[in-house]
Amino acid sequence: MESVEIKLQAPEDVKDLVAAAEKCDFDIDVVYQRIIVDAKSFLGVLSMGFQKSLTVSCHGYDEEFFNTLKKYAVM
Repeated sequence: MESVEIKLQAPEDVKDLVAAAEKCDFDIDVVYQRIIVDAKSFLGVLSMGFQKSLTVSCHGYDEEFFNTLKKYAVM
């Protein structure tokens, strides 16, 4: 399982992340503290809020999805 720390700034970022996640055939979770939502759920990810450091946990690998994650990665 791969985990990446990201930070989303706007609803367009959420839309981009969810669209990329929906193309994957494995589970992807977005975690903030003890809250876990499905990365394929626009409202779920949007409810996490902005300006927070979120952890994306992938139960598989897709190069296109990881390229999307790199745009939002916290360095």
